[in-house]
Amino acid sequence: MSKLSISTAFDSGAIDVVSVADHHDIQLNIRADNASEFAQWFHFRLQGASGLPVTMRFLNAGKSAYPGGWEGYQAVASYDRDHWFRVPTSYDGKEMTVKFTPIAHSVYLAYFEPYSWERHLDLLGFAASHEDVTIEHLGKTIDGRDMDLLIVGEPAEGKKKVWLIARQHPGETMAEWFVEGFLHRLLDADDPVSRMLLKKCVFYVVPNMNPDGSVRGNLRTNAAGSNLNREWLEPSMEKSPEVYLVRQKMMETGMDLFLDAHGDEALPYNFVAGAEGNPNYSQRLESLENVFKAAWLQTCPDFQTEFGYERDKPGEGNMTIATNWIVKQFDCLAYTIEMPFKDNANLPDEEYGWSSVRSMKLGASVLQPVLAVLDKLR
Repeated sequence: MSKLSISTAFDSGAIDVVSVADHHDIQLNIRADNASEFAQWFHFRLQGASGLPVTMRFLNAGKSAYPGGWEGYQAVASYDRDHWFRVPTSYDGKEMTVKFTPIAHSVYLAYFEPYSWERHLDLLGFAASHEDVTIEHLGKTIDGRDMDLLIVGEPAEGKKKVWLIARQHPGETMAEWFVEGFLHRLLDADDPVSRMLLKKCVFYVVPNMNPDGSVRGNLRTNAAGSNLNREWLEPSMEKSPEVYLVRQKMMETGMDLFLDAHGDEALPYNFVAGAEGNPNYSQRLESLENVFKAAWLQTCPDFQTEFGYERDKPGEGNMTIATNWIVKQFDCLAYTIEMPFKDNANLPDEEYGWSSVRSMKLGASVLQPVLAVLDKLR
């Protein structure tokens, strides 16, 4: 029998090994982000367990950033890092336990399907090779990675300006899968919705707002330990260069519609969160929100409006959050899009749960509500 081993020496790898001596009782701790106490993301490789019934205990799951996220959650696994599936997972309020029998010597496990830095670069390459796309270098992150912006469509007077950003929280990998699906449909010359949108809009897309946190295997923060979605009021090149650089470009271009893709640990639904707590929230903005939601409900059964976050009270919106700051600055329609780490309880999939493919399909589907609301934005 091969010796059991666990490794994390790869892009987004993260776990702390307590004991790997017995396949019946592998003991692990979820590792915190490199410069903060947020702990939820994990991604590791188990070797030597082919044909063995494995029990893995995540000892500190109850002390993680979002312990409610483990209720009803199933971890994901893959033998080839391409095809990911759910494995039996339980949670007793303190520990999370994964039990299954690998069929290969090497198996990867993760909190959600990873979106690697190499795939990110491939996505940029795919988009930038299209005649309607230019790629703009905004600057560097703390670790020296590029902050890249995709500009889709030719800027011209009268065209609406639509921004889409993703992965402010790097462990929310479904957000970049969402962007991939969005871009593939937007750049499909045979899609009539895309063709109409590109006649009327210019899209500004940041597929990954947090490159350093993504590669480091962080859940929620960048290399400096900053939660980027709490940096929008006063970003700095020292703490949050990612937000500083993107915000600077937004001020240059202006904005008519903003979407910010995220994942939610606890809620097994797809939903949106708006800026109803903003001082400048108005009937006009509420009407735009309603048109957007109604169009998405009609065209995508994976989207729903019954479950979501509690609405902010008037005047109590947190201005450090991207969506709220955008609405204050540009007085435009802005939504935070949330997807589940678990599954969509309205359309469950026992084998895969919510997945990369379903995230991409949702990303493609958002073009319909964008088109529906477009002529009403200003």
